[in-house]
Amino acid sequence: MALDPLATVDDLEARGFTVEASETDVATTYLGVASAAVREAAGVPISRTTSTVTLEGTSGQWLRLPGPPIASVASVSIDGVAVTDWLLRSERLWRAVGWTGCEPSEVEVTQTHGLLEVPEDIVDLVCRMTASAIVASRDGTALATTKEVTSERLGDWSVTYGADGRISEMDLPQYWRERLQARFGGGVSMLVFR
Repeated sequence: MALDPLATVDDLEARGFTVEASETDVATTYLGVASAAVREAAGVPISRTTSTVTLEGTSGQWLRLPGPPIASVASVSIDGVAVTDWLLRSERLWRAVGWTGCEPSEVEVTQTHGLLEVPEDIVDLVCRMTASAIVASRDGTALATTKEVTSERLGDWSVTYGADGRISEMDLPQYWRERLQARFGGGVSMLVFR
């Protein structure tokens, strides 16, 4: 199931960026691509959704769930067998006998999680990425490599481009990746996310 973009054309226009009628499809595409890049960097969907995740069972009583905040858990199974003797507390599932026996186990959880409203800074980030891509589209350089100007000189004009590893407007700088992972708890190992 595809998630809605984290920002809309209206959000772009609310920030002073004009989307021409002929650019609506392009803007919608770039909003989706930027949203996917931000979600990938965060390691979670960010917006409210229902997902089925498969996690490695732990020998302890607590099992941390990915994609906070967790609104509810609909079902839990261990190695394909449904279990109901669990409690949801503080983004974690508790089970008195733990989540594995003598051998490793897979715990499948269907959960509703994420934020009801996308935070404004995330909306703004997606809008900025999209606006940059649309400007490049207008310039005819939409699929060209992004080159960041790091220095410029006027006398006998000269320009130096940076090499920060980005190849398009949809690539997030490392500091944004770190910020999103710290904020949303990215990096939890998930075997299945749908």
